[in-house]
Amino acid sequence: MTYKIGEKKDGKLTVEFKLNAEEWEAEVEKAYQKNKGKYKLDGFRQGKIPRKVLEKTYGEYLFYEDALNEVCDRTFFEFLEKEKDVQAVDYPEVSVKNLSKEGVEWVATITLMPEVELGKYDGLEVKKDKVSVTEKEVEAKLKDLQEKQARYVDVTDRPAKMGDLVNIDFAGSIDGVAFDGGTAKDYELELGSHSFISGFEEQVVGMKVDEQKDVKVEFPKEYHAKNLAGKPAVFAVKLLTIREKQVPEIDDKFASDVSEFNTLDELKKDTKEKIKSEKEADAERAFENKLVEEVVKNSKVDVPKVMVTNQIARNVEDMKRSLAMQGLSYEMYLGYIGLTDEQFRKSREEDTEKQIKTTLVLSELVKKEGIKAEESEVEEKIKELAEKMKKTVDELKKTMTESQKEVIENNIISEKVIKLLKDKNNIK
Repeated sequence: MTYKIGEKKDGKLTVEFKLNAEEWEAEVEKAYQKNKGKYKLDGFRQGKIPRKVLEKTYGEYLFYEDALNEVCDRTFFEFLEKEKDVQAVDYPEVSVKNLSKEGVEWVATITLMPEVELGKYDGLEVKKDKVSVTEKEVEAKLKDLQEKQARYVDVTDRPAKMGDLVNIDFAGSIDGVAFDGGTAKDYELELGSHSFISGFEEQVVGMKVDEQKDVKVEFPKEYHAKNLAGKPAVFAVKLLTIREKQVPEIDDKFASDVSEFNTLDELKKDTKEKIKSEKEADAERAFENKLVEEVVKNSKVDVPKVMVTNQIARNVEDMKRSLAMQGLSYEMYLGYIGLTDEQFRKSREEDTEKQIKTTLVLSELVKKEGIKAEESEVEEKIKELAEKMKKTVDELKKTMTESQKEVIENNIISEKVIKLLKDKNNIK
């Protein structure tokens, strides 16, 4: 095989490949050996039909397509192995120039990794938000703690009201016909949680234990189940139990029950400090993101469409696996959000392109500044991880894959990049 590198234009490189008659014949023979078992002819055992017989029966170019696909793939990767400077982001577009017994010639148009023109990344002014904590935020945190300490007490001497936790049996129907997912036994429902169709919980309010009632509602027009959307339904409801939520008073006793502090004032002070720490961490992350965004904005890079498409495809496959672990399908998820697969992928293009651009710019910055993860730094991170996992370093290393080690190295490099940007720029 021979190849000739052509011109580089608009982020693409053309390469002309050529196989002579002898090389091409070898490829066609390989295709025959691989595919001969697929054919049947009277008088021959399957897989034993001579190549000439098959070519005479089905045409002399019978194995050309398979041979061409195989050789184009293989020679592309062989080319990349030899030409280290050529970084492709996808399989090439292939155009065949000549194809006969005398050999084959084709042109591969390769989409290249985009070049990054790194912009200004020092002397920038980036705003960092100041952090403060209000009394309302402290009260809200204490309210959350109070809710976690809530207990439910059975009630039999009054009807259900908003805030109660009730157990119900229900059976839904439309025009007298039951529908899938509309029936349940001993279902726990917090009245006022708005977890049911609008109007359902309001009609359960006022029911007594063992009371039965028809609850009439209408499904929203935009309801995810198209067969129910916009239709009136009747739920036969039986109320089984009522439990009332009781929460403790927020006082010194409450403070000692939920924390290591003896007084409410001490708990409030600690809560305020924790909220402040959380907000400072959030502000720091937001500042770091702004810093990176500013550097990316100052840089120039044209992200090829195929990079975006391929990344979205990988993200979708990851999402499918994640949803499957939760007992959901990708199609079900699309139904919930009201998008087709095409619409969902389209909606991810802008953010995905931004993420790719950020990665490319930061990679160029790493290269320019010579940032790397030293072996001693990797060892220190592994040691810290081992301590958290209550393992020895040797035990952890035995189970650690190369990709896991690579994640550690990338994290170290990311930390160094952020530190470098903080050192080189002005914080307002």
